[in-house]
Amino acid sequence: MHILVVEDNALLAHNLADGVEQHGHSADFATSGTHGLALALAGDYDVVVLDLGLPGMDGLAVCRQLRQRAGKRLPVLMLTARDTLADKLCGFDSGADDYLVKPFALEELLARCAVLARRHTLHQAPCITIGSLTVDRASRSAARAGVRLELAPAGFQILLALAEAHPRALTRSELTRVLWADAPPDSDALRTHLYQLRQRLDKPFARPMLLTLHGVGFRLDGQA
Repeated sequence: MHILVVEDNALLAHNLADGVEQHGHSADFATSGTHGLALALAGDYDVVVLDLGLPGMDGLAVCRQLRQRAGKRLPVLMLTARDTLADKLCGFDSGADDYLVKPFALEELLARCAVLARRHTLHQAPCITIGSLTVDRASRSAARAGVRLELAPAGFQILLALAEAHPRALTRSELTRVLWADAPPDSDALRTHLYQLRQRLDKPFARPMLLTLHGVGFRLDGQA
């Protein structure tokens, strides 16, 4: 999983970072509500772990803004010392999917994150359609204008990530994380995979669909 942790307690954030990495996951961190909201809206995360008592914007406001402004449903696990029923109901009313009270065990937090990420995936439609492109999550296949695309596994992973993010662009670092998490190869293998994807996705057709936005990243053209 790729997790966004919004937590202003430096020691807790550090411990979470170590624990997440030790269990084979990756995480980004924000220490204020405003920064956390910006990352959640711009990034590609499986789950947001959101503290309530945050500077700038509290966790309830962040969650409400996320529900109003995000292009897709992003699971939110609220993490807080507020343990009354009223606090929990307020969190759920703001759009939280789960609620974990401090202190907590790291294993429980990760287990809850995994359940939320899996539940979110199960509720997704199996096929994504963007213009003439169809990407099928279930069969891990794709077609453009009715023509099946013969994609390598890495090419399909990139295409699926771009389709799920559409119309937002993904940066090189985001695509690198899709393929290799936090252990990318020394060589610029991403360039090779993007070239091979373009050969299958764009070369046989009159108009390119995989666009490079210089200084930003890559996105799919929904009009192609």
